[in-house]
Amino acid sequence: MQQTASHNRQKKLAVINDFCGFGRCSIAVALPIISAMHIQCCPLPTAIFSDHTGFESFFCEDFTEHMPAYAGEWEKLGLHFDGIATGFLGSARQIDIVKDFLARFKGEHTKVLVDPVMGDYGKLYPTYTPELAGRMHELLRFADLLTPNLTEACILTNTPYREDFTERELTTLCERLSESGPQEIVISGIHLGDDLGNFVYSRGKTSMLCAHRVGGYRSGTGDVFGAILAADLVNGEPLEASVRKAADFITKTILYTQKLGVPDTDGICFEEYVWELGQTTKEVAL
Repeated sequence: MQQTASHNRQKKLAVINDFCGFGRCSIAVALPIISAMHIQCCPLPTAIFSDHTGFESFFCEDFTEHMPAYAGEWEKLGLHFDGIATGFLGSARQIDIVKDFLARFKGEHTKVLVDPVMGDYGKLYPTYTPELAGRMHELLRFADLLTPNLTEACILTNTPYREDFTERELTTLCERLSESGPQEIVISGIHLGDDLGNFVYSRGKTSMLCAHRVGGYRSGTGDVFGAILAADLVNGEPLEASVRKAADFITKTILYTQKLGVPDTDGICFEEYVWELGQTTKEVAL
């Protein structure tokens, strides 16, 4: 008997983030990585950039006014998402739009990753207003997995920022964040001498996963990290294994990028290695 046509036979992950045409970040990174990991990536743009804000000049179009109608067409199609990942938001109004999207599309089995993109090194990004940062915590109740860096974890908990948090103090940060909803948290990019640490909190259990730091700051590494974690979340991969996979992949691709002599603004050259993520995904998502 012929099966009834359905848009929901393959696993799908909605990614709410900005689109950047050049610079390897946000949706432009998430789409190929999530696809390589056997999941259909469905982007919902929050803003459209020609190239990211790390360049001296860029074009930007705020997509706020279009987001409700865009999502409304998905609702007409009856789309169901196995995962939803949120990233860069361009205005406080987008908090309400994203909350509405999550309320409408988060089903019983939908896994949600919230990346509270707000700042780094103790400061808000220039595009972030205090109002927007102050409202970011409203998304936490939807999150299964939260992926702040240390700056963002401090902002979300109203904790003064510093770089020398102990593991006990990081556990306390995560416990406070988990009270708002997420039971799995990764605080990324913790500076530990010559290493970078990712502090993993999973339902009360903690671990610090370290990798040797290679090179300086490169655009888009957090987006690569988040895309791998989002796909693994949908595919049921244990969190600690997923964090190790993402960190190893980023280290390998940064070393390759340095070998090519690509500018820091251009992100990391992951294209030559993205097929490996498909090979390490245990099974095709059905």
